Amino acid sequence: MTARILIFLSLLLYFSSASFASDSSLSGLEGLEMLRKAFVGMNDFTAEITQEKQLSLMKRKMVASGEVRFKKPDTFYMELYSPYASRVLLKDNSLTLKLPSEGIRQKMTLPPEQGLSRWFKFLDRPVKVLPEGFDIRAERRGGTIFLQISPLKKGAMKELQLVFQQGGALKRLVIEENNRDKTVITFSNMKKNTGLSEKDFHLD
Repeated sequence: MTARILIFLSLLLYFSSASFASDSSLSGLEGLEMLRKAFVGMNDFTAEITQEKQLSLMKRKMVASGEVRFKKPDTFYMELYSPYASRVLLKDNSLTLKLPSEGIRQKMTLPPEQGLSRWFKFLDRPVKVLPEGFDIRAERRGGTIFLQISPLKKGAMKELQLVFQQGGALKRLVIEENNRDKTVITFSNMKKNTGLSEKDFHLD
């Protein structure tokens, strides 16, 4: 019995140390290049999501399911279902929010450096230098990459964390705002290159 326990503990220590050794810190440059390589050849995608939103003025989280769609070079759509029904359309750095049940439609413009077209144009070729105006950090845990992007210029967004697999699957997106609001989006059932067109990106 003692011999079996020792063998079990030895195996446990071995696999624990092997797992630990697979974790490694990456430079921001390496992290962005891994992001580029993970999604080479992807023109569009759809995915189911679960969003958890923690407002700084509320104690409980608002949790809702929904879906997202993306099409290169700069179009992103997100819809959340009841009880927090909403639709968001981001075209480059122009964002439109619609709350169907309340009849509200709002528009806002993000800083140019946060626009989608700039980032995807940047990631269209091998990453040799970091984009100006951002602090970027990365970490690898096995086949999963954690990429943290923080704008140096103070605005609405404090920090963005993107979690993805080297095989090209998005896992999680975390957005922290300077007003202490936090949004966590978890992705599932991701499908790439489904042939999305402009008609798939209407709020109405």
